[in-house]
Amino acid sequence: VISKDPGPRGGTAMRGELLLVLSAIFPPQGVCGCPEKCICHSSSNSVDCSHRGLAEIPPDLPPQTLTLLLQDNQLCQLPAHAFRSVPQLMTLNLSNNSLSHLAPEVFHGLRHLHVLNLTHNSLLSLESRLFHSLPQLRELDVSFNNISHLPTSLAEPWENLTLFAVRQNQLHYLSRRLLESMPSLRLLFLKDNLWKCNCHLLGLKLWLEKFIYAGGVMDGVICGSPDMWKGKDLLRIPHELYQPCPLPVPHLVPSQGQQHGTAHGEVPKPPENRISGERDPVACEVKPKPRPTNLRHAVATVVITGVLCGIVCLMMLAAAIYGCTYAAITAQGHRGPLAQTSDSGKMGGKEVFDHSLA
Repeated sequence: VISKDPGPRGGTAMRGELLLVLSAIFPPQGVCGCPEKCICHSSSNSVDCSHRGLAEIPPDLPPQTLTLLLQDNQLCQLPAHAFRSVPQLMTLNLSNNSLSHLAPEVFHGLRHLHVLNLTHNSLLSLESRLFHSLPQLRELDVSFNNISHLPTSLAEPWENLTLFAVRQNQLHYLSRRLLESMPSLRLLFLKDNLWKCNCHLLGLKLWLEKFIYAGGVMDGVICGSPDMWKGKDLLRIPHELYQPCPLPVPHLVPSQGQQHGTAHGEVPKPPENRISGERDPVACEVKPKPRPTNLRHAVATVVITGVLCGIVCLMMLAAAIYGCTYAAITAQGHRGPLAQTSDSGKMGGKEVFDHSLA
């Protein structure tokens, strides 16, 4: 077999055609717009940038991205409009990073986002403005953070939110109005927080009872304080122990401003929460003694008293019946000898009467 040498020009042409075919089959990352340290899946429109040691959001994300995975990185902060390049995003995973603060407009433009995972970060609080740009959000998980404050209410309700998780945080209080702004909520996870089971949690207790009755699922609220309720489930504490929050005790030596206000006939008002209008939750410990009058206890007392009176009446009736029966039996026993004596007397009189006639 005789082979012909293609020569230098022929070899170059063949190599060029081969590179063209390979580039068509396996296009380079720059053509797809996939970041260098990420893996893009065109079939599912997902971008996996997890476990890459990233300190910032990768640039040049494909605009058609639906799922973005950024967990297990070193993200410390996110700028405003951080995800403007992916407006169609539906799932965003930011778990296991070092986020301690989120700019109010960090999620601006993500109007199609359904799932947001912020677990295992260092977040301290969440602002209501943070989620105004997420009207379609369905699942929000901020568990395993250091959150000690949640907004008391939202400007607009989350009509589509079905899952809300704030497990393993530093929460003492949760506003009932915040939960009422989630009408579609079905799964609620509140466990392992520092719940302060005082008078301010009565609203939360009532809402949770209604939520469970309507078919909602939750993992429980275990009290962290005060000591008398520590370790107990909030839903198992009786309603009557939740008294109205007492007014804070005024200081013995009022400040100059307070004296001036009193001089003009003004009554000092108790401090209120600027956000919710509620009084300061510090001065509202549960005081079980003296217990307030309870209608259920009063009804139970009346019922028990009635039952006891009925039992006593039955015993008296039984005693009367027994006495009457005993008296009748005794009378019948004495009546027999008397009858015999009367009969013998009659027979003796008859004999005497016969002898006299004879």
